[in-house]
Amino acid sequence: MAQLGCWEDYRLRDSWEETRNGQRFCIIRLEPKGRRRRCCDGCGRGVSSIHDRVERRVRDLPAFEIPVELVVPRLRLACRRCGPKLERLDWLAPYARVTTRLAASVARLCKVMSLRHVAEFYRLAWTTVKRIDLRHLERELGPVDLSGVTVIAMDEFAIQKGHRYATVIVEPSSKRVLWVGRGRSREEIRPFFKLLGPEGCARLRAAVMDMNTAYDLEVRMHCPQAEVVYDLFHVVAKYGREVIDRVRVDEANRLRGDRAARKVVKSSRWLQLRNRENVTREADQIRLEEILAANKALMTVYVLKDDLKTLWAYRHSGYARRFWHEWYDRAMASGIAPLCLFAKRLKPYLPGILAHSRWPLGTNLVEGINNRIKVIKRMAYGFREALLHKSGLKTKVPL
Repeated sequence: MAQLGCWEDYRLRDSWEETRNGQRFCIIRLEPKGRRRRCCDGCGRGVSSIHDRVERRVRDLPAFEIPVELVVPRLRLACRRCGPKLERLDWLAPYARVTTRLAASVARLCKVMSLRHVAEFYRLAWTTVKRIDLRHLERELGPVDLSGVTVIAMDEFAIQKGHRYATVIVEPSSKRVLWVGRGRSREEIRPFFKLLGPEGCARLRAAVMDMNTAYDLEVRMHCPQAEVVYDLFHVVAKYGREVIDRVRVDEANRLRGDRAARKVVKSSRWLQLRNRENVTREADQIRLEEILAANKALMTVYVLKDDLKTLWAYRHSGYARRFWHEWYDRAMASGIAPLCLFAKRLKPYLPGILAHSRWPLGTNLVEGINNRIKVIKRMAYGFREALLHKSGLKTKVPL
């Protein structure tokens, strides 16, 4: 057993077995070696005088699948510079209840297993394993470096039922997650801008987001020089919900007398919401052409949807602005109530849409990270908190 130890500056005194709650434990009592150099844990200097000593029980790696518990006399040294300080030991951290090598083994397993399974494997408390994993991740990842951040992308993802969300902020150029926080209101995302600091806020040049008023107002308050850029995906998705879906339902209701035509219109939702280039099956293409040819309102909103996406392809804001006015006039001239209402509501967001010509960015990277977070959530089902570090994220958020 002494050869398996590697307890530097300590040696085996005796050992025995104990049974607690039906579980066998191998208990090993250690004692300090006689002549050795003791170092203060504060300053690292050698100290010869001892202030006091206390016995502490700590867990070590199991031996032949039997849990090992060490009885270690911990010395407090009378350091002239630091006062009473624990003796520095490479194999046991101050006030730790597990040895350094056991903590390292637990941290390695936590990368591929859940905390509960690691706790069961080593017969440790779940809270002990969680604490070891968290400390390892904090040491490995370190604090988030926000220096040099000039562009950010912001998006939300659902964490629970009942419209409960968290916000993710990413740096698009490096694909780094800068911050994750619960909620999506102004007050709930404000800690990020406090973390960024006045200099960081002044350095920010653009913020990519969906049409979330809270994000917009908070960016403008802390970073008035930064341009807000609205993402194409969210605008088109909003168009699909508020215009295409509404017109399709209205047209289906208008065709109550013709059951066959009404069924065709009602069942064409996903076909109309898909981009034309994604309709690859010949049967779907023929069906889509027949629906649009037979219904003028559906044809109008479908064509204007494709034209609206063209607005994000411009790289000159003047041309983009002229195209917007042409699109807006066509939408208002159509006389389709949902389309006219959408165009009026979209008009105040025009500066953020035109900013895309100068900052051709989107939130697609954030959406991908959100999907990764959701996978972690499913893996962590039943745990009281999820550690987002495991996906390379540098923030812990209780979910």
